[in-house]
Amino acid sequence: MSVFVSRVLSTKRSRAVDALIVLSFLWLLVSFWNRNEIPASINYVAAIANEPQQKRTQRQSFRASWDEVDYLVEPEYDYDLVGMIVSFRHHDNNSRMHRLADDHLNMLDVCVVWGDNAGGAQLDKIDFWNGIFTCNVKTRDQAAWDSFEMNQLSNNHLISDDEDIRDRVRDVKIGDQIRIQGVLAAYESPGGRRGTSTTRTDTGDGACETIYVDSFEIVRPATSFWRISMYASLVILLAGLLRFFSRPFRSHLN
Repeated sequence: MSVFVSRVLSTKRSRAVDALIVLSFLWLLVSFWNRNEIPASINYVAAIANEPQQKRTQRQSFRASWDEVDYLVEPEYDYDLVGMIVSFRHHDNNSRMHRLADDHLNMLDVCVVWGDNAGGAQLDKIDFWNGIFTCNVKTRDQAAWDSFEMNQLSNNHLISDDEDIRDRVRDVKIGDQIRIQGVLAAYESPGGRRGTSTTRTDTGDGACETIYVDSFEIVRPATSFWRISMYASLVILLAGLLRFFSRPFRSHLN
């Protein structure tokens, strides 16, 4: 009798583990899909309320080199930006437009918000995404659109020949609050020249800031219900799989 009870309990435990594996896997998929959703409530750093700091630079033009291509960088303004990432696009040096222009210095396009958009805007109801050279904004919610300030959003072409900085920007996530220090600059390669915006009020072609990055810092990493759920469900899934594969093999043959 005790053997029978033991087998029943073992079967129930096995079924519970199997159900846990399935449910945690499904929840992992859901949370991974939603991991970049901007939450309605965000703990902002104080400095994000400030406009980007910009002043005429004393730095002279200089040469930079990356991926066996030489560039002429022409600084215009010292620049210090604190913002939250709402969209980004990495450049792997092999995209068609960048390859044709020999533009390997551009490591990342990052779209950020600050000021009244940090806390005052309904960012969770607005969609942001990056094209090859652009940041796009869309919403069907009129109240969310009315709460949003387009002149407190910028798309930034980040350029650098510093390997440490280039490694650091690979880790960015939507929702990260970042600080970028460097210079607004035009730069030129054998394939062409790219300028920079020097104001936050322009739109259309040429409205993006091009920043030669001296310092890049994630001052507050992104956190949200979906990201926490993603990691929690992954841990539960791995624990369930470990339990599943550690079960003793039982043959049902007589």
